[in-house]
Amino acid sequence: MEVVYEDNHIIIVNKQSGEIVQGDKTGDRPLSDLVKDYIKDRYAKPGAVFLGVVHRLDRPVSGLVVFARTSKALTRLNKMFAEGEVHKTYWAIVASRDVSRKEVGERRKENGDEWQTLEHWLVRNEKQNKSYAYDRERPNAKKAILKYRTIGHSDNYTLLEVQLMTGRHHQIRCQLAAMGCPIKGDLKYGAPRSNPDGSISLLSHRVEFIHPVSKETITAVAPLPKDALWQAIAPK
Repeated sequence: MEVVYEDNHIIIVNKQSGEIVQGDKTGDRPLSDLVKDYIKDRYAKPGAVFLGVVHRLDRPVSGLVVFARTSKALTRLNKMFAEGEVHKTYWAIVASRDVSRKEVGERRKENGDEWQTLEHWLVRNEKQNKSYAYDRERPNAKKAILKYRTIGHSDNYTLLEVQLMTGRHHQIRCQLAAMGCPIKGDLKYGAPRSNPDGSISLLSHRVEFIHPVSKETITAVAPLPKDALWQAIAPK
């Protein structure tokens, strides 16, 4: 387990692909338990350790996860996540060399960088644990918006930086696949083959927010996965 940031109220951890954030029906030991053990050992805390889960990452995804260490921080962070006050940036390696031909939505420039916006209506299938993207509204669909830009290339892959405007089930995975650019290794959403370690090439790269108690700006960045493609394709 790798701690990226911690103080008395919050702790930010770099999750490895394959880890689950919170306990589920698999019975596998979750990351939240590992963080509790870390806090208990590091600070010699007697009794049970409080830890609040405020958001999750899919099991095959790696990168930053924010936990609350106090009930005050948990209440405030829950509200901040719900109101879009926590800004998360993802990096995704997609199985396409030429993303420009697959762009959907409007373009706009911010600070000289060109971003594309994707808008879909997503319908979640609970039994399949999968979401489906549609161009128009339909029953039980939720609107999904993200923006992305290209920040790296290899011979066969493109590295995208993604910012979520909404928070839907499998949103990045589903929307990128819907424009013909499935994330590398993501068999569920159309990738031709899996990654050797079972991961998908999606990284929760950066998180920024105003600290719920101190009101200082907190910025954390995840280290790159120890994978040759990630090391080669990421901006230096």
